[in-house]
Amino acid sequence: MNAFTNFLSAPMPQPKELGGKDFSGPDRFINRELSWLAFNRRVLEEAKNPRVPLLERLRFLSISATNLDEFYTVRVAGLRELAHTGNTTPAADGLSPAEQLVLIDTDTRRLENEQQEVWETLQTEMARHRICLLTREELSKGDKTHLEHFFLSQVFPILSPLAIDPAHPFPFIANEGYSLALELRRRTDKRALRALLPVPAQVQRFVALSAKDGMHRFIPLEELLLLHLDRLFPGYEMVGHCTFRVLRDSDLELEEEAEDLVREFEVALKRRRRGEVVRLTMSEGAPQGLRRVIMEELRVSEAEVLELPGLLGLGDLNELVLDERYDLLWPTFLPRVPERVQDHDGDMFAAIRQKDMLLHHPYETFDMVVRFLAQAARDADVVAIKQTLYRTSRNSPIVDALCEAAEDGKSVTALVELKARFDEAANIRQSRRLERSGAHVVYGFLHYKTHAKISTVVRREGGELVTYTHFGTGNYHPDTAKIYTDLSLFTCDAALGRDATKVFNYLSGYAQPEGMENLRISPISLKDTLLERIALEAGHARAGRPAMIWAKMNSLIDPKVIDALYRASQAGVEIDLV
Repeated sequence: MNAFTNFLSAPMPQPKELGGKDFSGPDRFINRELSWLAFNRRVLEEAKNPRVPLLERLRFLSISATNLDEFYTVRVAGLRELAHTGNTTPAADGLSPAEQLVLIDTDTRRLENEQQEVWETLQTEMARHRICLLTREELSKGDKTHLEHFFLSQVFPILSPLAIDPAHPFPFIANEGYSLALELRRRTDKRALRALLPVPAQVQRFVALSAKDGMHRFIPLEELLLLHLDRLFPGYEMVGHCTFRVLRDSDLELEEEAEDLVREFEVALKRRRRGEVVRLTMSEGAPQGLRRVIMEELRVSEAEVLELPGLLGLGDLNELVLDERYDLLWPTFLPRVPERVQDHDGDMFAAIRQKDMLLHHPYETFDMVVRFLAQAARDADVVAIKQTLYRTSRNSPIVDALCEAAEDGKSVTALVELKARFDEAANIRQSRRLERSGAHVVYGFLHYKTHAKISTVVRREGGELVTYTHFGTGNYHPDTAKIYTDLSLFTCDAALGRDATKVFNYLSGYAQPEGMENLRISPISLKDTLLERIALEAGHARAGRPAMIWAKMNSLIDPKVIDALYRASQAGVEIDLV
């Protein structure tokens, strides 16, 4: 390890004079949305990085596209609603919702065209490594025979070709729905027909073809559909076509006085499915008649349409990240198992009793968190488990352990956050499963998201109750824990256990905790504590003492905290933000 890979010893960058800006006004803030787009461009830059293995670059391209979809369906949708209702209130950086939308649109158009350029480059490099994406014109006779069987057995039964005329209303296209729009002509009398063919999401986007050893050949599903139009529209020939993809407003709106929060979320999820279209992407060169009809029926303006020259829905490219092509992927990484757990033959409680454990995921295995709860579920001396759940995997071993513990008669309380965006339906399913097992399930606050990652296990030891606690910075999600960097703290410190219990009591009973000994929580005390600590470091710097701040976060948007960091930096505090 050299000095530049160790943040404790790496030199701080030299300060820069930023001229032309008034830092007493909004110029001192960076717009949240434009900053996010800059972040996503950095994701895309990894797809260009020649030092990254080829299929990992493809994965980065897919991630950047998926990120952008979510950004539009939530962040842009919210700004759009504010602008449409005439809201002109500026953000901290001074931009109104309408002004932000103009800048976002300009930046996004550049970004999406850049994504297409990256895809074109990657596709060429993949072909050199014998991974080929074909068009229907490039298929051999044997390919067509194979695909005909695949089409009739795996695709044809779930297709719904839809005519567009007064007798056939324009169909509903779901969020992220991808469709073919067709101009057809009947062979017998040349009568014109317009039709839609939704591309089914239930079939993989890229269909594998037979190939020689070491080669991988695919055809996009939309190309397969175009190849078999005669099966769907017998007697017609294609005159023109285009593809289009829809993004809808996916922000949830909840009633203020909901009597049943789960039912209210289920209703809101159905409403979200039919949210307004916020973005329409179309293949370049679409027939003008089709283009006009699609725009009118989806009620989108010209400003909400983006024509692209290549493949739509680049997020689907993750299907082409082939596990068997390990030569084009990062080497397999095996996370470390803490020696102390091994010294105690896997007994988590014994390892924690010896000393607190701080683990750094994914370099140290998240399996220790799963083991902690699985051991608690089977331990006859464990009397109670309390757990927060924000996001977790579909077949979650965490939920398995909680259910097992509840079925064994232990007291189990689970805080399931229903407002975890795009995991709402999954969390409702998990909560019902926990309830069927006998766990107490609570849903936290209507107006706040519960982001805290806490688990407590109360164990009877020598006539006393000992509380073992896990505090984490990441979700209880074994899959994402393999790639996200997070920290886990295991402890049986009594004071920390009392604080964790008070937090759970707050979540389940709404009574604000008093006398917290170590923890600071939002929205009660965390922000004030951060401001106090930042000011304290600034005081050290002014007094000539060493003063540094290290902070790791997903985003930094609070104006008071930002201003406090500015003041601390100007006082001489060295600040390192990750």
